[in-house]
Amino acid sequence: MSLPLHRWYRYSAGFSAEWVESMIHEYLASSQLSKDAVTVMDPFAGSGTTLLVCDKMGISSIGYEGHPFVYKVAKAKLSWPANTDLFIREADKILDCAKHLKTKMYTYPDIVYKSYDIDNLKKINYLRKALEINKDDTDEYLLAWMNFISILRSASHAGTATWQYVLPNKTKARVADAYEAFQKQTDIMCGDMQYMQAHSHESKANLLFQDAREDSDVPADSVDLIITSPPYANNYDYADATRLELSVLGEIKGWGDLQKKIRPNLVRSCSQMVSRERKDTYEFLKSPLLKPIYEEILDVCRQLDAEKELHGGKKNYHTMIALYFLDLAKIWKNLRRVCKDGSLTCFVIGDSAPYGIYVPVDEWLGRLAISAGFKEYWFEKTRDRNVKWKNRKHSVPLKEGRLWVRG
Repeated sequence: MSLPLHRWYRYSAGFSAEWVESMIHEYLASSQLSKDAVTVMDPFAGSGTTLLVCDKMGISSIGYEGHPFVYKVAKAKLSWPANTDLFIREADKILDCAKHLKTKMYTYPDIVYKSYDIDNLKKINYLRKALEINKDDTDEYLLAWMNFISILRSASHAGTATWQYVLPNKTKARVADAYEAFQKQTDIMCGDMQYMQAHSHESKANLLFQDAREDSDVPADSVDLIITSPPYANNYDYADATRLELSVLGEIKGWGDLQKKIRPNLVRSCSQMVSRERKDTYEFLKSPLLKPIYEEILDVCRQLDAEKELHGGKKNYHTMIALYFLDLAKIWKNLRRVCKDGSLTCFVIGDSAPYGIYVPVDEWLGRLAISAGFKEYWFEKTRDRNVKWKNRKHSVPLKEGRLWVRG
């Protein structure tokens, strides 16, 4: 994550920028298409990895992102063509404004007070206020906002768990001063923008605030290559991973706001998202979209439903699995519409075993893709999972890899 632009903010993702670039080069060589003739898509754009790689290569791209905060992060990164002098001026203005503010502190959720010492929290508070005072619609302002977001983890003494969960009770040895970090990040971002501008003169990315399950305005038969990593069916909470940033910004007050404001646009890949739908689990399974895998998924969901009664948390994994595959079936249908005949799709995915009950994610997703109108699929394993962790919840061997689908 030390690559220019990509390093501004880390969001959970299934691949590196270098790998994306190598995949695109391989596709161009095998298809014998020119860069100008290709459109690449990422329906789970995250913080913009695929789209930024395409920008560097001079290739047109389309991205969907349904998480409003992460969408804004990606949009900021894609503002790299902005004038660096104007960006520096904007960032310096924000920092100077913050240093001269004497206004009352905002009230924050507990996670914020637990994550910062009082001196740094005051500085972060004033930087937030300065951004609000100087808000406008320019790319330079969006980049200054990105600057602020980029320092929120380094200025916190809270530790970070795997995949970016904040752990206020675990402290870091090195904590950056918020104002110094903001100034340093300005220099880093300016250098990264200049690096990118030396490689490319414009962004060809079309980033949409879009739930991939819903219809979009992307023209039919317009996409040549999809490179993406959908949420894994492993109970990871993509909304909660951004709770610190959303809390500092004042956009959420607690867990309930995540449920109302963030989760509705996200694939239902964690049990926290599906408690209200639990009673309708077996009705969801009857959807025609799930017909290709109905018998198998019904059996797995029944096993999970029974198994949960043997565990204290009684997590609704059976509902999560039902809705996860229903969501992905909808997404395959939408992707088939926008993909050209002969197109190539790569899903970086991992299989799952909630409560130790195996879910063949790659096989089921492949069959759902065929049902949606794609021609063929195959799976390329890249590594084994769940073989080293001492705290793993079960001993079922899992794998990660690439699901390839031909349009």
